Amino acid sequence: MGRGRQKAKHTKLARELKSFSPAVDYSALERELGHPEDDQYVDRWADQYADEDEDEDELEKA
Repeated sequence: MGRGRQKAKHTKLARELKSFSPAVDYSALERELGHPEDDQYVDRWADQYADEDEDEDELEKA
């Protein structure tokens, strides 16, 4: 047997997915993806690793 039936099912599914448009709550999405303005950027890894620029400067001096 060939792949005719399987290919037809995949084509049907692809057409359904292409035309599918669920209701989206954009305000909830914006709240989830946005960041609070009072929360400042904190690099929690900054104290554990030296800066790359400092390493290059030390190599140039040597």
